[in-house]
Amino acid sequence: MGESKNDTVHSPIVTYFSMISLLTLCPPFVILLWYTMTAADGSILRTFDYLINNGLNGFVDLWPKPTLLACKIIGVYAVFEAALQLFLPGHTVYGPISPSGNRPVYKANGVAAYLVTLVTYVVLWWFGIFNPTIVYDHLGEIYSTLIFGSFIFCIFLYIKGHLAPSSTDSGSSGNIIIDFYWGMELYPRIGKYFDIKVFTNCRFGMMSWAVLALTYCIKQYEENGKVADSMLVNTTLMLVYVTKFFWWEAGYWNTMDIAHDRAGFYICWGCLVWVPSIYTSPGMYLVNHPVNLGIQLALFILVAGILCIYINYDCDRQRQEFRRTNGKGSVWGKAPSKIEASYTTTSGETKRSLLLTSGWWGLARHFHYVPEILAAFFWTVPALFNHFLPYFYVIFLTILLFDRAKRDDDRCRSKYGKYWKLYCDRVPYRIIPGIY
Repeated sequence: MGESKNDTVHSPIVTYFSMISLLTLCPPFVILLWYTMTAADGSILRTFDYLINNGLNGFVDLWPKPTLLACKIIGVYAVFEAALQLFLPGHTVYGPISPSGNRPVYKANGVAAYLVTLVTYVVLWWFGIFNPTIVYDHLGEIYSTLIFGSFIFCIFLYIKGHLAPSSTDSGSSGNIIIDFYWGMELYPRIGKYFDIKVFTNCRFGMMSWAVLALTYCIKQYEENGKVADSMLVNTTLMLVYVTKFFWWEAGYWNTMDIAHDRAGFYICWGCLVWVPSIYTSPGMYLVNHPVNLGIQLALFILVAGILCIYINYDCDRQRQEFRRTNGKGSVWGKAPSKIEASYTTTSGETKRSLLLTSGWWGLARHFHYVPEILAAFFWTVPALFNHFLPYFYVIFLTILLFDRAKRDDDRCRSKYGKYWKLYCDRVPYRIIPGIY
């Protein structure tokens, strides 16, 4: 069945032991974060004291049980997003050629799905058909249901990868834990048109980020009769970022998440559970902790955050335009500096690639991670510094992106060989110019 192992399995950072740790520790952490934000005033010490005093039974008691209401909310949302993915019109986009020589085909309708989702959600609230505060009030049950439901979904992907893979970009490492964690298939689909990773990563995970950001804002309004400027800054920046994501969604299909990481626990459970719970956590905290920043500080944070999101977008746009024009366009008003590289596919075919070494991509090989981390900081800093937990996402994102940069470098070094060494000589810094 094509290649037998996922190239990311051998990352020196993510070891076999850490796979077991993440499989077992991530679900409880999601619940503890929710409990701390909503019931312990955002204080890690209060949650810690509770667990010390009540032990394992206390943890079992605070874990919300999956409910029928939570299943209905998740089910309606999932079916709605799947229907938008399948039936909204969109132009055809081709993904990168896979190691086995396959080229996935997508329908680019993310912006339309995003707008339809947010407009529908607000209209349902405005006309009293559905109150988003229900989502917040049952958030623990929803997360608990997602945790268990997504585990079942990942088991389905594991079985599907063994019995009915969608393409030759699949295969087993021979280890059940590794196969479950990293996934069996690169491009799993249900039928011919429903791409599973586009659904889990984009239409469920990223879309839920925007939906929950609105939910927290509406909850604060319903509770207090107004929305604090800190919540407005947080919600606005998150929505701008997610809007940028869907505007650039076709470009995302060329990234490591889609083109190199298989559909397993790491990606799919992460997008179905970790993104809705962890990525939105600063807004979850602000619901019960409104902060009055003042006009000047609020505007400064807002503008700084939008600037970071724009730079992050422009980095990706610059590389996409470079690829689209086959290196013949301009970068910052000049002809781009580039390296012509060649590589050999697993089938023995020689391919050619252009590596951009000017513009944003001349500053560092993964410079676009810098504004992304800073943007996360700016939509978190409205919470100020009374508690550490709202900043967990910023710390997690930094670790994730630094690890991803190293994995991408390792993959490219293996793929391009001497050309990658030449590229690293010309662009010596991995992420932060002059430092790292």
